[in-house]
Order: sequence, then C-alpha cells, then structure tokens
Amino acid sequence: MKVVRFSWRDFRNLPSGELLPGAEENVIYGNNAQGKTNLLEGMWLFTGERSFRGAKDPELVRRGQESAELRLDFTADGRDQTAKITVLGGRRSAELNGVKKRSCAAMIGEFRAAVFSPEHLSLLTGGPAQRRAFVDAALCQIRPSYAALFAEYSRSLAQRNALLKDIPQCADLLDTLDVWDTRLVQFGEKIMRGRTAYLEKLSPRAAAFYEGMCGGRETLSLRYEKSAPNFAEALREARKNDIFTGHTGVGPHRDDISAEISGLDARAYGSQGQKRSAVIAMKLAEAEMLESATGETPVIFLDDVLSELDAERRDYLLNRLRKFQVFITCCEPDAVCVEGGKMFHVKNGVPDAGAAT
Repeated sequence: MKVVRFSWRDFRNLPSGELLPGAEENVIYGNNAQGKTNLLEGMWLFTGERSFRGAKDPELVRRGQESAELRLDFTADGRDQTAKITVLGGRRSAELNGVKKRSCAAMIGEFRAAVFSPEHLSLLTGGPAQRRAFVDAALCQIRPSYAALFAEYSRSLAQRNALLKDIPQCADLLDTLDVWDTRLVQFGEKIMRGRTAYLEKLSPRAAAFYEGMCGGRETLSLRYEKSAPNFAEALREARKNDIFTGHTGVGPHRDDISAEISGLDARAYGSQGQKRSAVIAMKLAEAEMLESATGETPVIFLDDVLSELDAERRDYLLNRLRKFQVFITCCEPDAVCVEGGKMFHVKNGVPDAGAAT
C-alpha cells in the first residue's frame, strides 16, 4: 500500500497544494506550527478513523473558510484508487473511486496505516480507555466487521445503563434487564476474545522492536486484563450494585492492557524514555500485524518521534522500516538520515516539491 499523491484545500492551516511522496522514507521538516502534523493528519483520516489528535470535524476547516477538501491517490489490492473527504457543515463525508460512502467510518479497511504522535504516549500515561481504544482501532483495520460488533456492544451498553437508571422508579422494568444482559454478553464475549487474540500476537512483535531499540538490555510484555473472566456470571453477580449505581460495572468497557518492562509495571515505574520506546514498539508491531493479517503493507506516519531518541535507537527504527512507506516529521532534517528518500520543507502550510536525500 502506497500513497501516490495527497492534495488538499483549506484543511487546518493548509490553504491548497499537493504532496507527491516517494515510495519509501519521506521526511517532512520545518519550524513548529507550519503544518507538518496537519499533513499526516489529513492522510490518516482516509483510514476511516478519527483524528489521532482528538480533533472534532469543525476544527479541520481552515479559519475563515466554510469547507475543506482532501484527496488521496493510493495503491491497494493491486490497483490504483482515489478517495476524497469533504468537511462541510461541521461534518466529514467520504467517497472512494467516485462512489459516495455512507460515512467516513465506512472507509475502514480501504486505506491502512499506523501512526505514532506524542499524543500516543497516553497509552502508558493515561487511563485504560486509551489502551482499549488502541486495540479496538487496530482490530477495526484488520477486520472492518469488528467496528459493527463494537457499535452493537456500545448500543446495548447504553440501553442497559438507561434501564438501570429507570428501574428504581419503575420496578416492572426489571423483567426486561435479562434481554439486554444477553445481548451485552453476546457481543462482549466476542470483543474480549478478539482483544485477547490480538494481544497474544502483538506482544512478541512489540517485544522484538523494544529489545532491538534498547540493545536487548530490557524486555517488554503486553497482556489483556479482563475485569471479569466470566462475563455472564459477573454481570449477574453485579446486578444489584449496577441498579444502585445506574452503570454497568463489569465488561470489556472496563478492561485494560498491562505493559511490563523487565517485569515491572511500565505505567507506574517506567521512565519517560522507556514509555516512549514501548509505545513506539507497540505502534510498529501494530503495523506488522496489519501486514500479516491483510497481506497489505500499511503506511506508517511518525510525528515528532525520532528527535528525542538517541542515534542508536533512531538508526534501528529506520533500518526496520525500510519495507514500509514512511512519513516522518521533524524540525531539523539532520535528525533523520535516510538514503533514497525524499525531503519536504514546510513553511506557512506549504511544502516544497521534495528532493531526494
């Protein structure tokens, strides 16, 4: 999978223009607030996922403009494809090869990529929700049907929580709780099985990347932590308390992913450097999982990732990424030394035409 051409109009601080990247490494450099990350974000949106910066759709339109447009020409499934995204009226819409999609989420599985940005450090510094979202988003790219499964679980959870709040005022509603418990367990157990299987395959890949970065001096292990090993039983046992609190207290929406570095909890005891390296390893392992599961080599976006790594770790990462098309942002191009790649200098939202390194 390769990006052949990316163009835009009035996206973020990017007025209009295009990027013609190389097939391997692409270094996008320039001062802060010039639009480097915006370029990666614009391409990432074609995965069908939300902005990796957590931005809402209205924030994607350049200030003073009513709409924004993005176009991505890429190769996938052995053929050339074209996708478009329009942001109008505060909402995104998408089309693929001239066919309008029912939503941008319907693009999931068409263009596959993995991204690392400083915001992803929250995988180890933030709460369980970020870690669950990491696994769920990765599963959606591998199996687009997982998005529908997760949506069904979320709807059932919302209905059950609403019912829990109403039962104290109307006891007759208690009889209907079994219906939602059955649906919740049906979808929830599939989600937990999918997450468990994914982490079992991701962990050794992430460990290999991490050990390579630190020269084998440390180890990384990942594991899925269930809030309830037997979901159906735990749901029955928690019913009385759930009615009291008005919320469902067990299930995949309460699960977590543990990360240990040399046997110690990385979330509690890892240094900033260890956490950064661990998250990078998790994201690169995600890219390998995508390739293994789909047969397509995903595009990799690295936003401001290499500048805080020492030369040994930078060289290791770049050497391991040569089979991917990679987009790397940095302030100083000297921080990234690659052969056969292309360099793009961005100033005031405008990248240059690119040059070979």
